[in-house]
Amino acid sequence: MYRAVLLDVYGTLLRDDGAWEAEAAALIAGLAGVEPDVVAAEWSTRLWAMADHAHGTDFRPLADLNRDSLNETATHFGVRVDARELSRPRPHPSLFPDSLPFLAALDVPVCLVSDADRDSLMAALDHHRITVDGVVTSEDARAYKPRPEPFLLALRRLDLAPSHVIHVGDSPECDVAGAGALGIHTAFLRREGRPLPAHLTATHTIDSLTALLPIFG
Repeated sequence: MYRAVLLDVYGTLLRDDGAWEAEAAALIAGLAGVEPDVVAAEWSTRLWAMADHAHGTDFRPLADLNRDSLNETATHFGVRVDARELSRPRPHPSLFPDSLPFLAALDVPVCLVSDADRDSLMAALDHHRITVDGVVTSEDARAYKPRPEPFLLALRRLDLAPSHVIHVGDSPECDVAGAGALGIHTAFLRREGRPLPAHLTATHTIDSLTALLPIFG
């Protein structure tokens, strides 16, 4: 029996529709005369390359990485945009319908483990009146998933070993690979039927959060 749940937030508890990212990619694509998907792929590559190096003393908040990677992407395509304006705060994302029932049914501690900046994440949680036993952000750990620091910090705060918890999330690399590398059991949340890549294995694969509840008895 697991003694606690580690839980991703965006794409798992809260919808991550990528609206502002799509808007920014479409703007650059229109100015550069290329397809938005091409811009989005270039931007994603640059963003996560920055995140890979943003740990420890070199840590930088996600808002900064979003802005700088967007500027780099625009420059790559030979155009200029106002990255600060494009990445301005937007309305809080909505909850998935299974989020609150899942949290309400659990009788073990829950610690959120998120790559979001702390202020924006806490504002979203307050907006939806979500309370949990712990919250670990990339800013707290000074590193981004799938690096081990966020998961290890969550374990320290819970005072539990990797074998005592399960991590639930929708990202194959950040959640399944990241937690699994530490010996943490994982539940891959297959939102909208997204498959798990063949090179990764999750302890559980589920289509909704509530589908995981039977393992807790």
